[in-house]
Amino acid sequence: MENSNPKPHQEELNAIAVRLKELRKAKGYSNYEHIAFDLEMSRSAYWRLETGANFELKTLIKICKLLKVSLEEFFKGIDIPK
Repeated sequence: MENSNPKPHQEELNAIAVRLKELRKAKGYSNYEHIAFDLEMSRSAYWRLETGANFELKTLIKICKLLKVSLEEFFKGIDIPK
């Protein structure tokens, strides 16, 4: 029987994933493989971030530093579902 309950916080993780993709493109990284290289991550590890995987805050901080955005700027415009 298939579990009908979605993963906890998946909507929030998806909103963060969308924001990652938006910022990556806005900062000139048209391809996720290039940002993965600059972050010294595997392509698959970074791809999971942009598809809504849960990840550590230190990874987000590293991404924000590379993209030269503050955490406040990162979360600006993200509407966390209630």
